[in-house]
Amino acid sequence: MVFHDVARALTSSLDLDTILRSIMQQMELFFQPETWSLLIVDEARNDLFYAVAVGHAESELRDMRIPMSEGFAGWVADTGETLIVPEASLDPRATSLPENRISFQVRSALCLPIRSRMRTIGVLQLFNCRFETLTPYTVSFLHVLCDFAAIAIENAKSVQRIQELTITDDCTGIYNVRHLYSQLEAELARSRRFNVPFSLIFIDLDHFKLINDEYGHLAGSRLLAEFAQALKLTVRRVDIVFRYGGDEFMVLLPETTKEEAREAAIRLYSEMRDKSFDIGVGSTVKIKSSYGVATFPEDGAFIHELIRTADSMLYMVKETSRDGVAVAGEGITHASPSFLVR
Repeated sequence: MVFHDVARALTSSLDLDTILRSIMQQMELFFQPETWSLLIVDEARNDLFYAVAVGHAESELRDMRIPMSEGFAGWVADTGETLIVPEASLDPRATSLPENRISFQVRSALCLPIRSRMRTIGVLQLFNCRFETLTPYTVSFLHVLCDFAAIAIENAKSVQRIQELTITDDCTGIYNVRHLYSQLEAELARSRRFNVPFSLIFIDLDHFKLINDEYGHLAGSRLLAEFAQALKLTVRRVDIVFRYGGDEFMVLLPETTKEEAREAAIRLYSEMRDKSFDIGVGSTVKIKSSYGVATFPEDGAFIHELIRTADSMLYMVKETSRDGVAVAGEGITHASPSFLVR
């Protein structure tokens, strides 16, 4: 019956938190820990985070991250071995337990690795459980639950990867135009609800065709990818960068006034203009670009109006100076020095 319930949990939802909680409820029936948690390995950061935490310290634990090898969970993640600690005060690893920072007394611990494809992807951690329930059968049962948890985690990651592929541009690795419209719908609704502005910066690379003609299309694709990643690193953390199509990009700036958007566009213009990009053929190039800025609500009450306004500002630059910034209602506000001298 237990395994039937677990199998049903795996197929009833794609939400990882829901699935893991369903699986671990079965574990609680056997061991009745004061608190338990399931941590997932973040391979990029080489640490663990609390995917699920239940018990006295739930709210505090969910914000913590555990370095590999630190504490019980870090040791299990690093070694891939099960850890049974009947008396935590006698174990030197207990001194680095994050739970110690939140006034939770760890008297005993049971930690099991969650493994998939010969690597540890998570750790199941039980504190202060009924150790008289630990028998070969119940420990085997926990290992089976860990196997189910591994399936749930891997399935969730697969679904996440598929979702990311549908909203990610293959060439540049940034969000695509499909996701742009989805995000704009959400931002428009939020801005209307809270009566706050947001802005768009439309960007087009100047004379991009010359790169393709001189170095080839592979080099051109490499330049687009390098430019996109440089944009992501240059904008604020709250801003979102999209590839609109071809050599055009869009930056969504939430809660940003026209004045703030103008300053952001000029900063992007200046920083991107000065960068050298590796195009993968033993050469680096600099690329100039044109920028158009529009702000909700004054430059458009609807998404297509706002994009059309930003696009018209972009082409104002393209048809005059190139290599500059135009803002709706203001015209060209920043351009290359050679244009300004004329």
